[in-house]
Amino acid sequence: MLKKSLELLRLEAAETGAGTLKRSLNGFSLIAIGIGVIIGAGLFSLTGIAAANNAGPAVTLSFLVAAVGCAFSALCYAEFASMVPVAGSAYTYSYATMGELFAWIIGWDLILEYSVGAATVAISWSQYLVRFLSKYDLHIPAQLVMSPFEKATMADGSVVSGFVNVPAMLIVLAITAIIVRGTQGSAWFNALVVSLKVLVVLVFIALGWQYIDPANYQPYIPQNTGTFGEFGLSGILRGAGVVFFVFIGFDIVATMAQETKNPQKNMPIGIIGSLLVCTVLFMLFGHVMTGLANYTEFKGSAAPVAIAIEKTPYAWLSSAIIVAILIGYTSVILVDLMGQSRVFFSMSKDGLLPKVFSEIHPRFRTPLQSNLLLGLFISVFAGFVPIDVVGEMTSIGTLLAFVMVCLGVLIMRKKEPDAPRGFRTPWVPVVPILGILTCVLMMVSLPLDTWIRLFVWLAIGLAIYYGYGKKHSKLRQAQEAA
Repeated sequence: MLKKSLELLRLEAAETGAGTLKRSLNGFSLIAIGIGVIIGAGLFSLTGIAAANNAGPAVTLSFLVAAVGCAFSALCYAEFASMVPVAGSAYTYSYATMGELFAWIIGWDLILEYSVGAATVAISWSQYLVRFLSKYDLHIPAQLVMSPFEKATMADGSVVSGFVNVPAMLIVLAITAIIVRGTQGSAWFNALVVSLKVLVVLVFIALGWQYIDPANYQPYIPQNTGTFGEFGLSGILRGAGVVFFVFIGFDIVATMAQETKNPQKNMPIGIIGSLLVCTVLFMLFGHVMTGLANYTEFKGSAAPVAIAIEKTPYAWLSSAIIVAILIGYTSVILVDLMGQSRVFFSMSKDGLLPKVFSEIHPRFRTPLQSNLLLGLFISVFAGFVPIDVVGEMTSIGTLLAFVMVCLGVLIMRKKEPDAPRGFRTPWVPVVPILGILTCVLMMVSLPLDTWIRLFVWLAIGLAIYYGYGKKHSKLRQAQEAA
């Protein structure tokens, strides 16, 4: 239950020199990082699912409700990031408010989420690449786009087994190579790919708007079927639960605090700004999509955007959407890998993980060895493990981190009411409490296997903590020495 003091955390944040992370990010870079991980392929699939099964054209309101739910946690993250501008995000905040064991649990949990997220997205990226190339009669041998545990039926009826998912491995290694060169270069690359995928979303909105059929909005909120969650007001709420996970990712911005110029000002801009931009884009996207085609047409479709595009004369938009998904996945992998290495960096700096994870390259000023080890591990994971084993993208660990951060704001307002804060969460304690309730509700709604995965991973983590981390904790050693 040892806790880090705010004074100690601020001293760590003020460190400079060759052994520290380089501060090179500004508010725009942070907003781009947030958008980079929030806008993924989920936008192109979950929008149609929520419209067809839950909210109808009122899916735009579902996006708004989900964004408000995320905003509670985002405001709490912004306050902590302005108070404690160090790498590690929720891990560091928990260390300051609830103690070392809770910090370890959150840090270990975030490692799982970022690893699983990067590997899952890499495998999906590979599948979309195959689909895109096939449009131009370019084909990769099936054995080289599947894990050894997967099989595929060919056009001639023969069945082949996979060997290794080469594209999934290559995209992880390529992104790792970009990350190790420096945070500023990674931010530039991320800004480029984010600009491209946002451009595709804007093109879809602008071109599709001309072909909206107002009749598709009648009724805007379809009448409830008699079952909770199937249209009506309850359908809007259930739809918000479906699209909520499209928004998850803004928290990764907080892991970049130690590489941000003027973090007290820029961290809140990055966290809240990325959430606002994405909310506006998502609502416009949902409005155009349900205006082009009746929401009932999306029922059971794996590619609802393609149905909407068929209502326009722009057939090439279908290929553009696949390109946007590929670009979107690329930036998600980049941000996941960056976020994971920064959590490792913070835990290693505290002595809870081996020193190799916090060693900084003298030229690039990045945790080079950590990036390489994690990139290699995740690439092997993506290449040899099938996607259904890698796990769901719905992030129980991220929601748990949200709960801890909201709870942490309540604790710090009580313990350190006069501590300097570059940003203050409004309406405390209402906002943190609503953040906790929203996230707990989402966690309870997740399937049982997600909870089992969480508990198994935490059991492994606790064994490592009591076997290594507790003995090597620098805070514990300093206290014993004192």
